[in-house]
Amino acid sequence: MTDSAVVNAGTAAEPETLRAIRERGFAVVPGVLDPDTVTLMKQELLRAVDEDLAAWEGRDYPDAWMVHNLMVRHPVFARFLENPVLHAYLSPLLGDTCILYAYTSSSMPPSGANFSHRVHVDSPRVIPGYWTNVGVMVALDDYTTENGATRFLPHSFEREEAPSVEEFLERSEETKPKAGEAVIFNARTWHMGGMNSTSTPRHAITLNVCRSYMRQRFDYPRLVGEETLAHIGETGRRFLGFNVRMPATLDEYYLPEAERLYKAGQG
Repeated sequence: MTDSAVVNAGTAAEPETLRAIRERGFAVVPGVLDPDTVTLMKQELLRAVDEDLAAWEGRDYPDAWMVHNLMVRHPVFARFLENPVLHAYLSPLLGDTCILYAYTSSSMPPSGANFSHRVHVDSPRVIPGYWTNVGVMVALDDYTTENGATRFLPHSFEREEAPSVEEFLERSEETKPKAGEAVIFNARTWHMGGMNSTSTPRHAITLNVCRSYMRQRFDYPRLVGEETLAHIGETGRRFLGFNVRMPATLDEYYLPEAERLYKAGQG
């Protein structure tokens, strides 16, 4: 059974922070993770990185230092899928039926950069006045200019053409969340990870969240097992896409409403 508290009970988005996300395209959200959870996540992330590097040894590994599908690597990452602060912001931005598109890590190596060091967006589609995807970047280390803090271009989420690097650097703003804080942003907001000039890596976990009718990067209801589901409740299952599964047979299609794979009211 889940050891999470009742999700969203007594938790609400801070109005000014939510307004900044909606109007400017991004904002730092405090109080997402407590220090003990940050420590455990960082410990387990480093273990997962080592496991992946060992598994890919001798082969070209395009995603070295980026761990996919964190929810199956340790219960602390599964439990985060029900984080009340996270959902307090996602629900007003995408609706309370939104689902997880991707769940990965992002580590900025010492004296270098990672895949984020380019002016880019995390969603290919622009629909004026309508958000399809929200990004979440949860810091496991304090972000600084020296370790490659991510820059965002305010009010740019309905812009289809990429700004030049010169324009971006002139008009963008650094975000410097502390460990345990998150940057929540419209996935169409143009942004770029910096360069880490320090001697230590900088770690974060990242989520891309989408509308319930959209496809996920992985088929999470098939990917996760009972050992993962044991650590989450109904909110986590909904977030993983369990309420929007397609029937594979007529028998599944004609199940009683309470047993159907695709639940009513999913948006």
